[in-house]
Amino acid sequence: MPNAKPALARVSEDQTAELADMFRLMSDPSRLRIILACLETPTSVGDMATALGLSPSLVSHHLRLLRAGRLIQAERRGNRVYYLITDEHIRRVLSDMVDHVAESDDLDADEPNDSPS
Repeated sequence: MPNAKPALARVSEDQTAELADMFRLMSDPSRLRIILACLETPTSVGDMATALGLSPSLVSHHLRLLRAGRLIQAERRGNRVYYLITDEHIRRVLSDMVDHVAESDDLDADEPNDSPS
């Protein structure tokens, strides 16, 4: 059952600042793409860099920021480190937002084209 208290009443000033920092971290398109790359499966820096067309050093820089913001966790497997989203709240919010954006694209495609031929 959802919490009956209003959202504003559930967070302190410090928590509001922390929440704003999380949204700031996700506002950079490259960082958001990195987060989304880790949404479904643990992913290494090299795999992310290749998939996203970014340099490994830039991906590593963004990952440091995302880990500090508690958006992504690291998991060592042998000599490689894999990054993933383990917090179910973060995973759910991002999945819902991806669905929302995809849904609006689907709705736009269903609308008749009013432009002249």
